[in-house]
Amino acid sequence: MIYVTHDQIEALTFADQVVVMHEGQIVQTGTPVELFEKPKHTFVGHFIGSPGMNILPCDIENGQINFEGKLLPNKVNIKKNSFKKTQVGIRPEFISFSNDGIEVKIKRVSDTGRHKVIDVECNSGNIKILANSSTQIPSGSTYITFNQKYTFAYGDNWIIE
Repeated sequence: MIYVTHDQIEALTFADQVVVMHEGQIVQTGTPVELFEKPKHTFVGHFIGSPGMNILPCDIENGQINFEGKLLPNKVNIKKNSFKKTQVGIRPEFISFSNDGIEVKIKRVSDTGRHKVIDVECNSGNIKILANSSTQIPSGSTYITFNQKYTFAYGDNWIIE
């Protein structure tokens, strides 16, 4: 059966396979877990999940993601950088506070009961973090790190593999 909806929760709840279209083009097909854990296009990353994936400008240096002057560990050595636009994508669930890493400033904390949505800011833009309600939130400036398994580079909105 094919069921068409614009409601991501409905699609992810009922479907064994989901087809995501953007501007009339199929950008990804897969299980709900595949779409959430490894979006092939920035539209999928931002559309699936609440809050959506953080998608931020980055540079590619020597095959690595350079974000905020830090080389991020990634699984793919990016061989050729012929992209007009390069970005790093990380879901809010896969960001942690740390003693070093990317320096950020805490802007706002929203307690939703089960989770806290933390809005932070760095030179490259705003980042959302999703943390357990028991997580201690630093005040002022702090550092964050990205989980390597779920950190992806995108070139012209498509995942670089």
